Amino acid sequence: MTTERITKPFRDRIVFDQAQGQIMDDTRRYMLIRPEALMGIFTRLPHADAAMAMQALMASVYQQGSDSAKAYQRMSEGDGATLLRTVERTAPDLGWGRWTFDLKPRRLTLSVANSPFAQGYGPSKLPVCHAITGMLRAVAGIVFER
Repeated sequence: MTTERITKPFRDRIVFDQAQGQIMDDTRRYMLIRPEALMGIFTRLPHADAAMAMQALMASVYQQGSDSAKAYQRMSEGDGATLLRTVERTAPDLGWGRWTFDLKPRRLTLSVANSPFAQGYGPSKLPVCHAITGMLRAVAGIVFER
């Protein structure tokens, strides 16, 4: 059984550096942006271009999210289930909605309530939470070690 190290919540780790005009969590820089501003990019593009841009967003979040998830894993010094609990606690602090993971031996399911991406995009017949999918891929890669 793994002993979970207590880590400070994300909201307590971030530093609002007024002098440099940045928001930092250790070496990782964050910024605040309204969901409508970000997702408005995709609503203004032709469908094919928007789909390609959403894929690029997913790939970028996967890459950067892998870095963040690895840092969360190091901070918690736990197993995959511990990492999932850390991500569940961090998602609301980032404004990414309420995340709930369900881990099975060969399957990881994520439920998201109040996605800022869906809210920022508005009604859609197509998926729009590519950023969340990128982070899910990053976390799943660590949990399943592949």
